[in-house]
Amino acid sequence: MLASRQRAGATDTGALSADVADVDGLIGQLTRGMAVRRIRVGVDTGGTFTDVVALDEDSGELITTKTPSTPADPAEGFMAGIEKVLRLLGVAPADASQVLTAVSHGTTVATNQLLEGKVSALGFITTSGYEFMLEIARQSVPDGYGNSYFWVKPDRIVPVELVRSVPGRLDYTGGEIRPFDEDAAREVAGWFRDRHIDTIGVCLLHAYANPSHEERMRQILAEVHPGAVVSISSQVLREYREYERAMTTLVDAAVKPKVSRYISSIKQRLAAFTAATEPDRRVPFYVMKSNGGVLSADEVVHQPITTVLSGPAAGALGAGLIAHRAGFDRVLTCDGGGTSTDVSVVIAGEPSLTTEGTIGAFPSKIPMIDVVTVGAGGGSIAWISPEGALKVGPASAGADPGPLCYRKGGTEVTITDAHLVLGRIPPQLLGGEIPLDMQAARAGVCDLSQKLGLSFEAAAAGVLEISAWNQANALRQITVKRGLDVREFVLTTFGGSGSLLLCRLIDILQLRGVLVPANPGNVSAFGLLTVDVKNDYVQTALAKHRDLDHAALASGFGSLTAQAAAALRREGFADDRHQYVRTADLRYFGQAFEVRVPVADGELTPEVTEQAAAAFHDAHRALYGYDFRADPSQLVEWVNLRVTGIGPITRPQLVASTFGDGNPERARHGNRPVCFDTVSYLETPLYERAKLAPGDLLSGPAVIEEFSSTVPLHPGFQARVDQFSNLVITPLAAQTTTPYGLAR
Repeated sequence: MLASRQRAGATDTGALSADVADVDGLIGQLTRGMAVRRIRVGVDTGGTFTDVVALDEDSGELITTKTPSTPADPAEGFMAGIEKVLRLLGVAPADASQVLTAVSHGTTVATNQLLEGKVSALGFITTSGYEFMLEIARQSVPDGYGNSYFWVKPDRIVPVELVRSVPGRLDYTGGEIRPFDEDAAREVAGWFRDRHIDTIGVCLLHAYANPSHEERMRQILAEVHPGAVVSISSQVLREYREYERAMTTLVDAAVKPKVSRYISSIKQRLAAFTAATEPDRRVPFYVMKSNGGVLSADEVVHQPITTVLSGPAAGALGAGLIAHRAGFDRVLTCDGGGTSTDVSVVIAGEPSLTTEGTIGAFPSKIPMIDVVTVGAGGGSIAWISPEGALKVGPASAGADPGPLCYRKGGTEVTITDAHLVLGRIPPQLLGGEIPLDMQAARAGVCDLSQKLGLSFEAAAAGVLEISAWNQANALRQITVKRGLDVREFVLTTFGGSGSLLLCRLIDILQLRGVLVPANPGNVSAFGLLTVDVKNDYVQTALAKHRDLDHAALASGFGSLTAQAAAALRREGFADDRHQYVRTADLRYFGQAFEVRVPVADGELTPEVTEQAAAAFHDAHRALYGYDFRADPSQLVEWVNLRVTGIGPITRPQLVASTFGDGNPERARHGNRPVCFDTVSYLETPLYERAKLAPGDLLSGPAVIEEFSSTVPLHPGFQARVDQFSNLVITPLAAQTTTPYGLAR
């Protein structure tokens, strides 16, 4: 589905995706002298590789490629990827400004900074009397600790000695109880300036209802401490709950300097790259947001927290679109990388959203795609606990030094090593760019097996079995804990390691089947080409459902819509292209948390609010197994109003292909001994995926290999190539099937 259509001089899509050696020769063969083309590019930067997908908006052609990431300066790998994909399209650098219509980027800069805990000195300003808000936090212990005695509260994002307060007080309606003390505010600003604390978060009590005190604090900081980077809660999260609002604001402030430098560096390089022929033209540059939309780079630097799940969000959207086009509306996505696996839920092409996410140790209430991450990537390390049990992850060898078989100095067995010694992956990756050292991997697994008292094959298979159960538990967490039946879903696997354990996941979770897109290693970059410009706005507006003031409610939604419209105009969207989605957070009176439900478009009549209340009852029952629809003593309460402004883009058209002759032997290129259990090796046929055609059907055992990924097809399973070149994998035992070959 991500494969390019054939062009003059290109023998097949695999040649383009695998980056043939003679790129200049390929360019020479491509058609030139035609009308100016329109090309949109998506770039997803990972820890090891930067993935790039380019869309020719006129022909619909997609070109995919990869280039090594450059951790010391990610902007270098970013620009190298753009230059490389344009060469594959036959576009000279001098012509880039004429053909590029937009560049969209998925980045992990903010995510990695938070996961690694690299938060530099950070200041916090709050209302007098609330200096210990961060220390008190919430009276909750993370799942899995059992007895809270064994849990140690992590360090605060701001130590108490760097917290300062300012007198002044608002009530929950935004009314002023005590005026803001400007003299004290100037003293606080000078205190941070004198101690060289240059990054500051401001969260004053009830600023969600009235931002005037916070805005004045920001003005004073600009006067007294002009070098400070400042985030205020009324701009970051205009929503009640002081602790969550404060934490979200502080996370935004913490990542703002690094994200701003990174985005600014890319903007400058992109401008220089495209300035050769049209110095005054700026190629639109968008950055992926956690909520499933994109935002211009100019806006992102003002709200960097919105990018914290940029990469996983793009992957979920890309996989969801591919699966939806293939006919599957209830989909789980599984994005397997070198360090971790990210899973999410997509229903009818739309990923599930949450505002209760965390990034590392930091809670964040921004709208984000609901993603669960588990330390089960290709580089996850196998180790033995003090009790003698085999464990896998979450620690990872990463890309450097990487697995034993990478020959870069790795000393511990990883999931990749286990796959290699069992024959489930080829002896080289990325079409031969990364040769693998079988002897080093075998020596490591042999040593591990001796320590465990197991056979060589049992030890390697044990590593993979534990990894499969870790992934399965993550998929259960994203479904069962949300009130969903995992057995009703199709799994879509992508990323370099995402498809290696799919047969075991079908067995463990009793899934309907698995869909593997073409070029699965580039699905996240493809997802960047499928997303609209999107902005979220929220306002707390507490009211019992029976006492709703519909005029006030309409005014609240109208104010949020006006903010969304202004943002879309700044992004260059004409008013007639604007789209708006209204939602609200509702709960039963007395509950601590809310459920988000849709609010229909149009006039906000009693009928519309009754529909929202009915949707709340339904959603509450789906999540918790009960509702109080028939009990009038249990009141429904409206908590937050939300509006999402959407600027729609033109999505890639995934075109179906005609079916081939149904003979997959054209793609067979040899055999290899593969161990699919803990005992024996089977002489297993190997297939080159680029040569498979729609309609081909394979039965396990088999191994399907391509440039960026491998699919081990276990005995008892079959793989069908659908009309969009996806692999659809199901158990052979399934007797009742859908038109797509999936068990009902």
